[in-house]
Amino acid sequence: MASSTMIHVRIDEKIKKEAAETLGDMGLSVSDAIRVFLKRVVADKQLPFELKVPNAATRRAMNEADEIVRTKRARRKP
Repeated sequence: MASSTMIHVRIDEKIKKEAAETLGDMGLSVSDAIRVFLKRVVADKQLPFELKVPNAATRRAMNEADEIVRTKRARRKP
């Protein structure tokens, strides 16, 4: 039997909770999903998805959207 090791990862609590719920709906635990992810990395020698860097126009649009959200949230605070 293969030995196992523990991985500790810091992640936003909300993301962890939402991921656990979504994965649970698929019959997986967070640990199961991480094991699947790492096995794919090893088998394929790459990430199982494409990472893209947004171009300047997309980055500006994302920053504008973030600013709109911050402004709306600031207006709600008493």
